Amino acid sequence: MDFTHLNAQGRARMVDVSEKPPTLREAVAAGRVKMLPSTVEAIRTGGTPKGDVLAVAQVAGILAAKRTWELIPMCHPIALTGVDVRFALTEDSVEIRAAVRCKGETGVEMEALTAVSAAALTVYDMCKALQKDMEITDIRLLRKSGGKSGDFFREE
Repeated sequence: MDFTHLNAQGRARMVDVSEKPPTLREAVAAGRVKMLPSTVEAIRTGGTPKGDVLAVAQVAGILAAKRTWELIPMCHPIALTGVDVRFALTEDSVEIRAAVRCKGETGVEMEALTAVSAAALTVYDMCKALQKDMEITDIRLLRKSGGKSGDFFREE
């Protein structure tokens, strides 16, 4: 197997995608923040000390997707055409899902994963005054489409 992110000297490089045709690329990632039911209820009712947890986490996820290339060394700057970060409250967690789209030469999997990660970290930050032992878990790619490697769907 060839490692595309290594040059002839075996050192890291950012892959040249200039010869690849732009195609529609989509990726969906998910994760969760596990917490006490009382912390979930505080999020649901707006009873957290820092304000609207999900609104802030949503903006953080969108911003993180847009800036992934500044955080992950070999990622390309991508002109994203859409980022959607959504939440579902369960009895003991905040479920996070991010969908990212672009029309470009490289995929948006890292952008979707980064959006979920930043949203989860923001939920933690916004709620840490209520609970410090929350767990950020299960960050994973659910699906991706477009590009040379084709489609991917996680079977859960």
